[in-house]
Amino acid sequence: MVQVRSTPEIDRDGSFDIHRWLDSLDVPARDRENLGRACQMAMVAEVQARDAGADAWADRSSAFHTGLEMAHILRELGLDNEALLAGVLYRVVREGKLPLGKVEVLFGREVSGLIDGVRQMAAVSRTIKLQEGAVLGQSQSQADNMRRMLVGLIDDVRIALIKLAERSCAIRAVKNQPDKQLRVAQEVFNIYAPLAQRLGIGHLKWELEDMAFRYLQPEDYKQVAALLDERRLDRQAYIEQVIDRFQQALAEQGIGGEIYGRAKHIYSIWRKMQQKGIGFYEIYDVRAVRILVDDVPQCYAALGIVHTLWPNISSEFDDYIANPKVNGYRSLHTAVYGPEGKVLEVQIRTRAMHDAAEFGVCAHWHYKDGDNTSQGGDSYERKLAWLRQVLAWHEEVGEQAVFN
Repeated sequence: MVQVRSTPEIDRDGSFDIHRWLDSLDVPARDRENLGRACQMAMVAEVQARDAGADAWADRSSAFHTGLEMAHILRELGLDNEALLAGVLYRVVREGKLPLGKVEVLFGREVSGLIDGVRQMAAVSRTIKLQEGAVLGQSQSQADNMRRMLVGLIDDVRIALIKLAERSCAIRAVKNQPDKQLRVAQEVFNIYAPLAQRLGIGHLKWELEDMAFRYLQPEDYKQVAALLDERRLDRQAYIEQVIDRFQQALAEQGIGGEIYGRAKHIYSIWRKMQQKGIGFYEIYDVRAVRILVDDVPQCYAALGIVHTLWPNISSEFDDYIANPKVNGYRSLHTAVYGPEGKVLEVQIRTRAMHDAAEFGVCAHWHYKDGDNTSQGGDSYERKLAWLRQVLAWHEEVGEQAVFN
C-alpha cells in the first residue's frame, strides 16, 4: 500500500537534496537530468510565488512538496518519465506559479498535454456542488454527468493516474486542515475512489476510501478502528499460526506459495456491517490471509488444501478467476472455520493476478520509447476503447454512496 512519506530529502534547515531525491525515485540514468530540471523549476517557482526563503517548500501543503510526493506515487505505479515530469510540475502550473507554455518549451508537448488534461479533470470535478449539511451529497444524475464528462476528457490513462496521485496527496494533507477535510473527502469518495476501483488500483482505492471515511463519518471510523486495534496482538498471533500451517501443507504438495496476513480496511468492514446488518465480530474477513502461487492450477490446488484443513463456509466462496469482476479483478475467495473454530477468510491468486489487483491498469499499460499516443494506430485505438469502457464505473458510483 502507498504510504505517506516523511520526505527525508528535505533537511531540518529546509534545504533540499535533489540528488538524494532522484536516488529515492530509482529512475533510469537517462531520465535523471530532466527530472532534476523539473524539480529545480518547481522549487524556484514555489519560492518566487511565496517570496520566501529556502524553507518555503518544507510545508507539506506546498505545490513543490506535493509534486515530490506525486512523483513517488507515480513511480510506484510504474509510470513513464513523462508522467513523472507532469506530476512534479502539475501543482505549480495549476496554482499559477509556472506558465504551461514554459513547460511545453522545456519538456515537450506530451508533458504539457498531460498537465493540461489533469487540469481539465480538476475543472470538471469542481462542478460538483456540495450540499450544505449533507455528509455525502452527490445525486445519481450528478454522478452520471461526472462520469460522461470524465470519459470524454481522458484520452490518456496517465491523466487519470496523475489526478489520482494528486488527490491522494490532497487527502493526506488535510489531516491538519479541518476546514478542508469534508470537501476533499467528499470529492475523493464520490469520484476518485470509484475511479481507482474501476482502474483496478486496489492499494490506492483502499487508502482513498479509508481516509475519506475518516472525515465523513469520524465516529464510525473511530469505533471500527478501536475494535480492530483492541484484538490486534491476538489476531496477529492467530494469523501467524495459520500461516505456519498453510506453508507446511503447501510444501507437502510441492507448491511454493507466498503467504501473509491481509491488511483490513476500516471502511470495508463498516460497509459490510451496514449492508449485512451484522456486528463487528460477525465479519468473516477480520481475520484474513492471502496466498500467492505461480499459476492457475496451483490456485485451485491451494484451495483444495485450505478446504481439506478446515471446513469451508459455502455461502462465502467466490471464484473470480473463472468469473472475473468487471474491472478485471481475479482471485479465489473463501472463508473457513479455522483453528479454534474462528472464521478465517483466505484469498488465493497468482502473483500476476496480485500485481493486477494492486496496480490494475498500470500492470498492463506499458509506455515504451517511441510509443507516442499522438502517432495513432490500431494498438492505441484498442487501448483507448478499452480505457473508455473501464471508466464507465456507473455501478460503483451508485453503490459507494451509502452514507446518509
